[in-house]
Amino acid sequence: MNLIEGLYYIGYLIKKHQDLKHGKRLPCRVISIGNITVGGTGKTPAAIAIAEEAIRRGLMPAILTRGYKGKIKSPCFVSKGDQPLLNEEEAGDEPILMAERLKGVPIVKGADRYKAGMFALGSLPLALRTDIFILDDGFQHWKLVRDKDILLIDGTNPFGNRRLLPAGPLREPLHAIGRADLIVITKSIVPPTSPSSSMGNSKGAGGRDHQLNSSLIEEIRRHNTKAPIFFAEHRPAKFIMLSGEIFPLEWAIDKRFLGFCGIGNPKSFKMTLRTAGLELNGFKSYRDHYRYNAGDLRTIVEDAKKSNADWIVTTEKDIMRLRRLSIPANLVALAIEFEVDKGFYEEVFRI
Repeated sequence: MNLIEGLYYIGYLIKKHQDLKHGKRLPCRVISIGNITVGGTGKTPAAIAIAEEAIRRGLMPAILTRGYKGKIKSPCFVSKGDQPLLNEEEAGDEPILMAERLKGVPIVKGADRYKAGMFALGSLPLALRTDIFILDDGFQHWKLVRDKDILLIDGTNPFGNRRLLPAGPLREPLHAIGRADLIVITKSIVPPTSPSSSMGNSKGAGGRDHQLNSSLIEEIRRHNTKAPIFFAEHRPAKFIMLSGEIFPLEWAIDKRFLGFCGIGNPKSFKMTLRTAGLELNGFKSYRDHYRYNAGDLRTIVEDAKKSNADWIVTTEKDIMRLRRLSIPANLVALAIEFEVDKGFYEEVFRI
C-alpha cells in the first residue's frame, strides 16, 4: 500500500466508524445492492430486477438512490411510480433510467438515504406506501442499517489490480467481502431455467461447471465462508430508440454499427454487443458518467459515417445523458436484462 492508498484507507476507516456509530434503521425492510469497486458491476439492472420481483411477490418497493452527479442533493422524488419528475442533470442518469423502466415503484434520491426513506414514507399516498426499500449502490452507505447486503462482483474483471483508490478500483479492502449476505458474480452466462444457486462451489446455476470462476470463488471464500454465491448474466434484450420505438434483437441482422459508451466497464459493453450478434465497424469509450456535448455527438456521427456504419448504438444510461442534445435518427440503445439463478430471489426475500 503506497502513501496515497494509505491516506485513502485512513479516511475510509474514519468515515466507516462515524457512519456506523450514527447508523439509523427505517421502519421497514432494507435490501442493499452494491460493490467494492468503482462502477461496472451492473447495479442498476440488478436493482430494477429486484424491484420487479418484489412486486411479483405482492410487496410495495421503493428505491433509495444517491443519484451520482445529479445536482439535487436533498431528499426528492425522481418518480412516484409513473414517470420521471426530474431530468438527468438534476437526478443523474441511473435514477432516470430506473424511473423509466419501473412502473409503480417510487424512486427517491438523497445523499442521506435514511432521510430519503423517511421523506418517502411521510410523503407517499397510502396506495403507494412502501413496505420494502431497495438501497441502490449501498454497500458503503453505513448510515442506513439494512437487513440484507447484496454484493455484486464483475466476473470479467473482479478486483482490477487489487489496490485501493486512487491507485486501483477498490473502494474497500477485499476483506470487506466478509460482511455480504449474498454475493452475485455478474456478467457470467446463466441459463434462463437455472433451478438452483451456486452455494460456494464451482458447480453453478443449472449444474454447470464454472471452472473459469473457480479461482474467483476460492478468493471470495477466503473472506466470506457463509454467503451464498450466485451467477448472473446481463443479457441483451432489445433495441430502444429515444422515441420509445422498440426493435427485437433480430432487427440488427445485416446492419453495421458504431458503438460507444461512457460507463464503468466499456469493454464489457463491447462484449455484450458482440454477444448480441452486432457487426461493429467501430467503438468509442468515454469515462464513466461522461456528460456529452454537441461536439462529442458530432464526432460520433462523423466516425460512424467514416466507418460505413448504418447505425449508432449505446447503453440506456448513455441515452439518458444525451437527451438534451440533438439526437441523430440512427441512434439506438441496447436494453439489458439482469438474468440470475432463481434461487437468488428466495434468498433476497427470505425474512
